[in-house]
This record gives sequence, C-alpha cells and structure tokens, in this order.
Amino acid sequence: MQKIAVLLSGSGRTLDNFHECIQAGMMKAEIQVVVSNVSDALGLEKAQKYGYPAVHAADNSAINTILAEYDIDLVILAGYLKLYEPPKQLKQRVVNIHPSLIPSFCGPGFYGHHVHEAVKARGCTVSGCTVHFANEIYDEGPIILQKCVILDPSDTPDDIADKVFAKECEAFPEAINLVDEKGAAYFWNRG
Repeated sequence: MQKIAVLLSGSGRTLDNFHECIQAGMMKAEIQVVVSNVSDALGLEKAQKYGYPAVHAADNSAINTILAEYDIDLVILAGYLKLYEPPKQLKQRVVNIHPSLIPSFCGPGFYGHHVHEAVKARGCTVSGCTVHFANEIYDEGPIILQKCVILDPSDTPDDIADKVFAKECEAFPEAINLVDEKGAAYFWNRG
C-alpha cells in the first residue's frame, strides 16, 4: 500500500479518479495529503470534501515543508503545472502522467491542451498517455507504463483530450499498483 501525496494545480479530476479507485479497492494507495500551488484550486475543495488534508503551498520549499509532516512513499503529480523539486528522500519517488506517448509531444511547453493540439496538427492516428517517474527534466524519468488510444481523422483536440483522459483514469492507478508491486527501484534500474 503506497502512502501518497497528491500535488495538483487545477480541478482535481485525477484526484476524483484516485478517490473512486481507492474506495473501490482498485488502487493500492492511501492519500495522506493534497497540496496545490494555486490557492483557490477546485482540487483543494474536493480534497476537503473527501476528508483529505488539503493545503496551499506556493513553491517547492513550502511543499516540502508540508510533506515532511507526513509519511509519504510517493509524490503524485496530478495536473501539477510546475517543475517539482523533491527533498532528497523523495528524489526517485515522484510520479507524473503525461498526455502523450513519450517521447512524442513532451518536454517544456507540452502540457494539457497544447499536447492535443500538436497531436491533431501532426495528423497522428494514435495518441495516449505515459505514467513515468519524474526527475529534474520535464518528461525524462523512467516510464512505468503507457496506454494508447486510436484517433479518428475527425477528432478535434477536445475529442483527443477526452479519449486520452479516459485512458489516464485507467493508467495512473494501474501504474501506482505496479510501483507498489515491484518497488520504485525496479523502474529506475531497468534501463
């Protein structure tokens, strides 16, 4: 069972998914705290509603001060839109999801709808999501798993976003379960 901190910047849709999966026994995790760099993020309201500690922290230092108060196995970036720098003990314990099949459409500037617009502009016939460990470079850490979606030529960037998010809702809990089963070191030492 992974004890997780969830970092978010927005609406908390991924938090909703995590909460539902944990309640249904489909995700081997316990949410210890939810932190947002945005003081009025809807995700913080949802965290409170679910009964999780919900805290605003403006920067890495403030986040790490908060996380030090909890027993954390993994820090989960769930729509967190800044580069997070963990403390030493959590260095290889930060997990992110990216809305494309890395190494395509990733790196600085490729987040959220920008990714889906680029996928559409390139005429891709598939897209998907990648759950990976995060390091100090955007979208560079070891991949835990990827899920693919088939695209139709008529799909708009919004359609692509919807398809990819539905797949993210499967992939993120599955990836956390894999880390629980194999351990974080397995993924860092694989390559």
